[in-house]
Amino acid sequence: MYNRSHKIILFITCITVFMASLDVFIVNVALNNIGQSIGQVSLSNLSWVLNGYAIFYAALLVPAGKLADRYGQKRGFVWGIALFTASSLGAALSGNLWLLVMFRCLQAAGGAMLTPSGLGLLLTNIPEEHKKRAVRIWASSGSLAAAAGPAVGGFLLELSWEWIFVVNIPIGILAFLAALRYIPKDKPNQASRLPDLWGGLLLIIAIGSLSLGLDKGPDWGWGNVYTWGSFIVFALALLWFILQSRRHPFPIIEFSLFRSRPFTRSSIGVALINAAFALELLSVIMYLQNVWNWSTLATGLALTLGPCLVWPSATLAQRLARHIQINKIAAIGNLLIGAGPLLFILSAQATPNYWLQILPGWLVIGIGYGFALPIMISSATSDLPREQASTGSAVVNMSRQIGSVLGTTLLVIALSTSSAPALGTFRHGWWIALVLSLFGAVAALGILPKAEKVLG
Repeated sequence: MYNRSHKIILFITCITVFMASLDVFIVNVALNNIGQSIGQVSLSNLSWVLNGYAIFYAALLVPAGKLADRYGQKRGFVWGIALFTASSLGAALSGNLWLLVMFRCLQAAGGAMLTPSGLGLLLTNIPEEHKKRAVRIWASSGSLAAAAGPAVGGFLLELSWEWIFVVNIPIGILAFLAALRYIPKDKPNQASRLPDLWGGLLLIIAIGSLSLGLDKGPDWGWGNVYTWGSFIVFALALLWFILQSRRHPFPIIEFSLFRSRPFTRSSIGVALINAAFALELLSVIMYLQNVWNWSTLATGLALTLGPCLVWPSATLAQRLARHIQINKIAAIGNLLIGAGPLLFILSAQATPNYWLQILPGWLVIGIGYGFALPIMISSATSDLPREQASTGSAVVNMSRQIGSVLGTTLLVIALSTSSAPALGTFRHGWWIALVLSLFGAVAALGILPKAEKVLG
């Protein structure tokens, strides 16, 4: 029976995933304000406030899930809340770019602990007949945060940028206390082996050094020893990570997963779609603030409508899937995500007209994201054995974060072609987003499970 305690557990897990997701979108809107406040104008440096979070979250998601299995879902969840909340306080008090980046990385570690353990708590505590609905509500909390994030960020930034982190503290404390009181203890699985923590560190080094080389390449020079050093570290760390993953009994990425074509195509497609979206999101924010000189509040409100269409579009895609193969729907979604920046390229002007120049493309992007992402994530595990489904899902979510790093980094490179962001440099970034979306559409066409191919 779906009683009061079940509803409380659902609420606690939803409010924490909402908090973590909200923070991601708020920080995008706040990037300019943070830079002005701490005297940092270099986008290649400021981008690490976003990339540091995404890199650590991507690399720690699988180990955090396995650690929660070993030591208990409640323990992992509570420690995740505590770490996220404490690092939010540290970020608010930092006042220095690299100190802020450090606390953002700690936030990511907390978020990586929250996500799999929160889902695990739902699956073990909610009655079987209500599990699917509970998981849908939990997942939609992230979509709600995406819709609310820009507007909430705009309002908080009217006070100061520190408030985007301060807002997490009371939420985190209440969730922490409620979790201790209302979530029942679960039995740790001591038979579960420790995950490949060294592999997680190698993955952080690999992604981080690649992003560093691409970010700072325009500043250092592409032939500079530091730039090439970053790429060499990336290559060595990636090779070591692959060798380590092949030897370890519980690696971060099980390479056998990639024998499944839907999983491989979905992982690539999810990375591409999130690269395009991360580029589009940050570019529109910076365009409104730096070219049109809009306030953070106006920018936040302007960005609200697009994410609001993600959930209705995902629902519509589910209904269309009864009549159209899901790979075609996902490919159409990717094409719509590419159509958004194409509309920006064709219509954006230095003279502001939000309703004609930005809103149409932003709405199309929101619809495309709703069409493509849920289908591609769910298709990833469709052909996997049951015992690999949870790991496969975590790896696909890792791909989302890696894609976000890629998109942010590519925007930094595009905007570095001019000493000051101008309409022309933003068009460079939008062309890149369009190309990423086209590749994403090609990847999406290969996500169809074998069973559906036979039926089709």
